[in-house]
Order: sequence, then structure tokens, then C-alpha cells
Amino acid sequence: MLPGVRDALAGSLSDVNLTGDALAAGLERRLAAHVGTAPGRVVAGAGSGALLQQFLTVHSGPGTTVVHAWPSFDLYPLLIRNAGAEPVAAPGHPDGRQDLGALAAAVTADTRVVLVCNPNNPTGEVLGEPELRSLLAALPEHVLVLVDEAYREFADPVAIADATTLSDDPRVAVVRTFSKSHGLIGLRVGYLVGSEEVVGPLRRMAPFYRVPTIAQTAAVAALDADERMRAQCREVAAERDRVRSGLLELGFDVPPSGGNYLWVRLGPRNEEFIARLAAHGVGVREVAGGVRVSTGLPEANDAVLAAAAGFAAEHAGETAGSLLVGEAVG
Repeated sequence: MLPGVRDALAGSLSDVNLTGDALAAGLERRLAAHVGTAPGRVVAGAGSGALLQQFLTVHSGPGTTVVHAWPSFDLYPLLIRNAGAEPVAAPGHPDGRQDLGALAAAVTADTRVVLVCNPNNPTGEVLGEPELRSLLAALPEHVLVLVDEAYREFADPVAIADATTLSDDPRVAVVRTFSKSHGLIGLRVGYLVGSEEVVGPLRRMAPFYRVPTIAQTAAVAALDADERMRAQCREVAAERDRVRSGLLELGFDVPPSGGNYLWVRLGPRNEEFIARLAAHGVGVREVAGGVRVSTGLPEANDAVLAAAAGFAAEHAGETAGSLLVGEAVG
């Protein structure tokens, strides 16, 4: 929890019987100043998942399609179908990277939205501004691009695109969350930034996706602790990279990640690896042909590496070279 958040929450408890700022206008003004844009271009919501659902409900619907890369966030198809639209998955490259050319090629006259996850969950791939601009140039004018930046604070700020700066293209919107980097996952706070024409229709649903007043208070306190937040994210990223280095030394196939997780690809041995980690008290899960391993505290990360070392030793020598690298295709 970031400094100031606990005190802010305690101080807000005496006001939970009051309506307060029901539609989070004050938080939206603060977020607009934080991002460097106008308040009319920001809408706050109950986490990035709720905002994704609002956006898709407003901007897609029955008879339309929404295109997303695969592998990517495994709940995109559910969110799209909840909106009445049809999900279209554009297969990525064999190494797990998103194929932006395939993404653009999957767009038809029925497509209303293209979803881009950056950093991509679960693969960890980071897209820079040139890649996003190239994608935009390949898309027709009727298609909106929603960039899901739920994990951006864990990526190298020099490498990752900041979709909020692409305001010269009104088709672009970006959704962010306080759940990961700001440690407020239990309070559900997120925000979406885009042109007023794109963001405005979401406000019709805002009364039903409200940010509770205590969550608004916590979000403002978390914004006040921006320097500490970024330091904590750097610490998490350093632990993530330490675990990746350890896994690579053991022969595992682990692409670079800009999130707070790693995607370990073992092909047919995914479930076996999950079971081995579970026996060491570590819970992970299979996503899109790989095993998604969140970055925990150092002792938890050490447990992952210890279990992985035993797993690698057990399978050593079964083939020439590494047993684990290159077995999965994402």
C-alpha cells in the first residue's frame, strides 16, 4: 500500500453515509491534470475491466466484431461477447509476439474496435509508439483502437508507447488501472482517456459503474505518492528480471516482459510445471500455451526458482541441448 492511502481511507469512513462526489468528477479532474489533458477526455470507472466493458458496450454490439491479438488477455472474448459483439482473434508470431499486420488484416466493415494490450498480458511484450502509429495507419477510419495499459508502469518508460500522447488521432483511447501499480486492487479504480466524442457516450453508463467515494479518496492519495509508486514498480521489475534470468539459466523459454509477470513456455509440460510449483506452495496458471508467473515478494520468487531448478534437473539430458526452450509456439 502506498504512503498516505491507509490514512486517507480511515479519514473517509465517516462519510460513507453521504453521496459525496457520486460520479467522481473531482477524481477525473485530478486524473486529467495528471495525464495532461482536459477533464472532458477522462472518465473514471470501477477498474479497467469495468471500463473495457463500458467501452465495448457503447462502441460495438450485435452485428459487429472486435479484433484482438492472441495470445493476449484471456478475458477479452468474454467482455466482447458481453457487449453482444463477436471476438476475432488475430494469431501472433510463433515466438508469441503480436502480429500487428494480422491484426489489421482481420478488420472488416463490421469491425468497430481493435483491442491492443501493452504490455501484453500474458506474454509481456512491449509496443513502442512507432508500432502503434503503424497499426493506426493500417486501419480504416471507422475503427477505434483501445489500448489496455494496465501494466504500463512496470515497463521501461523509454520503450513503451504512451497512448495518451496519440491525441492527434481521435480513434485512440487508453484504459489504465490503479489495481496493479498503485496497489488498490481491492478498491477497483481505473480511468479511460480519449477524445470527447469517444469518451462522452460512456458517461451514460457511469452511474452504474461508479467508483465508491472511499476508493476515490484512496486513488487521490495514491496519485500523491507517484514517486514512491514508480520506485516500487522498479523494484518489482527488478525482481521480475531476476527470476527471468534464473529461469533462462535453467534452460526455460521465457520472453522478455514489461509487466509484473513472466510467461514460461513449456508446451506439453505446462501442467506438469504448474503441479511442481503447487507442491512448493506457489500458485500459477496456464494461459495461451504458457505458464503465467506473477512476480511476488523475493521469498516467493526464490520459491519459484527453487521449484524450477528441481523441475529442470529432473528433465535434464532427455534431449540434446535444452529440454525446455522452443517447445511451445504460444
